[in-house]
Amino acid sequence: MGDNLETAGFSSLKGHFLIAMPELSDPNFAGTVTLICEHNADGALGLIINRPHPLIVTEQIFKEFKMSVHEGVGQDPIYMGGPVQTGEIYILHGPPFDWRGTLQVTRTLALSNTIDLLEAMAVKVGPTRTRMMLGCAGWGPGQLEQELLDNAWLTRDALDHIIFNTSAVECWEEAVKSLGIDPMLLSSGAGNA
Repeated sequence: MGDNLETAGFSSLKGHFLIAMPELSDPNFAGTVTLICEHNADGALGLIINRPHPLIVTEQIFKEFKMSVHEGVGQDPIYMGGPVQTGEIYILHGPPFDWRGTLQVTRTLALSNTIDLLEAMAVKVGPTRTRMMLGCAGWGPGQLEQELLDNAWLTRDALDHIIFNTSAVECWEEAVKSLGIDPMLLSSGAGNA
């Protein structure tokens, strides 16, 4: 973590949710909950966790890579993780974390995008909790910090149950409620939690 963030009064938001404020008009992020997977002086990388792709399910990804698929695997939705690198696959998952190229996000969450994990998921021997995504969200140096100063986001520690057990439709509302805030009472005057 870079000294620039700490000097500016910010600490790393790795492992935190960014919960879009109602006034956030950017169509890429309006109504979203984003998990920050990395955040340092060079910028931030995150995954939007509540935007299911309207047409693609995991089975199509496995078939694209010509993988054998275990019976009953493949009907989970693919999520649109963000507007950057939309052709790349990212897998947010729980333990085990011994896959090649795994980035530990929290004690209970990791991010991977390697073929060994994809192959294991196709035959149902990978982690029991996964969310596959196309694309990610990225912020340059200081960009996320400015958005926080502009009250574009509420923040909180990530909650696994919101990622893996809450429907995409209810995700934003549940994340706001987890802060003890009634979503109906949010206004432009609210700020970072």
